[in-house]
Amino acid sequence: MLGYAMVFPLLPIYAVRFEADASVIGLMVASFSVAQVAAAPLWGRLSDRFGRRPALLVSLAGSAAAFTIFAFADTIGLLFLSRIVQGAAGGTTGVMQAYVGDSVAPEERAKALGWLSAATNTGVMIGPILGSMVWVLGSQVPGLVAASLCLTNLALAWFLLPESRRKETGPKIAKRSIRSMVWETVRHPARETSELILIYAVAMTAFSSMTAMLTVFLVERFAIDESNIGYIFMPMGAVSILMRAGLLGKLVSRFGEVSLMRVGTVLMAVGLLAMPLPTRLGVFLVVMLLIPIGTALLFPATSSLLSQRCDPKQLGQVMGVQQSFGGVARIFGPIWAGFAFQRFGPGVPFQVAGAVILFVALLTTRVQPGSERVKTKTTHQPA
Repeated sequence: MLGYAMVFPLLPIYAVRFEADASVIGLMVASFSVAQVAAAPLWGRLSDRFGRRPALLVSLAGSAAAFTIFAFADTIGLLFLSRIVQGAAGGTTGVMQAYVGDSVAPEERAKALGWLSAATNTGVMIGPILGSMVWVLGSQVPGLVAASLCLTNLALAWFLLPESRRKETGPKIAKRSIRSMVWETVRHPARETSELILIYAVAMTAFSSMTAMLTVFLVERFAIDESNIGYIFMPMGAVSILMRAGLLGKLVSRFGEVSLMRVGTVLMAVGLLAMPLPTRLGVFLVVMLLIPIGTALLFPATSSLLSQRCDPKQLGQVMGVQQSFGGVARIFGPIWAGFAFQRFGPGVPFQVAGAVILFVALLTTRVQPGSERVKTKTTHQPA
């Protein structure tokens, strides 16, 4: 995430220098998720079969290759290629969540997922600043530094990261195909796990709309450039770390995942609806901080509930399906937001995203608190 956050704020600015407009930038951001959607279920199934560790090692190598392409990109086509390679390599979010599910007791998973999110948000906080700092040494330097960090991470994981997946000791069950699990979620949206996946996906649509256009909005509204864009992203990462590493575990223990999920949607909606209103950068930054607070409550709580209410023997696949739906959201959100930004005005993507989150708030009322571990079904139908 440190490498990702170094290059992501710079990507739209580089694209503008290649004469791309907001709609093209939306497509470029979405291309990452197109590759991720294709790769995430495969990563989940491979990790269930061969282990979480090999999947994560290959992912790190792929990310290093993507950042290298970004470093030497001198056309829009190469920027697209770097995003596609990075998206395919980044399809292991579900694998990381499954790693947590393998390693942590059910009642501690929301807290552990919060720590995982805090780790990624540390990268989100530091990465943009580091990207702006090294950019002054040359436009290729941020990509090369990001690639070097991934290779260092790969070496550390090779020597230090243990395998988390346990060998099954009970009778083996027939594995369902990813396609059947995705189709089952669509056909039965009222099922508990389907509801949680759809809440995650719809909320991710709104969130990805905001993130895709944030840099372009800042450039147009406040004349931000490569030298200072990183410092705008720093407060969001800092608040995310505080929430997910410092407060989330205590809040879950006191209020439960369902309540936090509901509060998170309200805070996100207010933040998104208000973002186009400020005309001064300082006021904008204050409003913007509602977003990381809301996401820190909504997304870890939703993923934790899903991991606890699904069949533990298919945890990797279920998390992969969740990421597939989230990936579709991250495709649609940036494409629509780029079109709306270009056609209807800079504030429209944020306002519509806020309205979408209000719809998510209604969906969360269907999720009822209760036992966060369902009994494992003893029979499964093969695909």
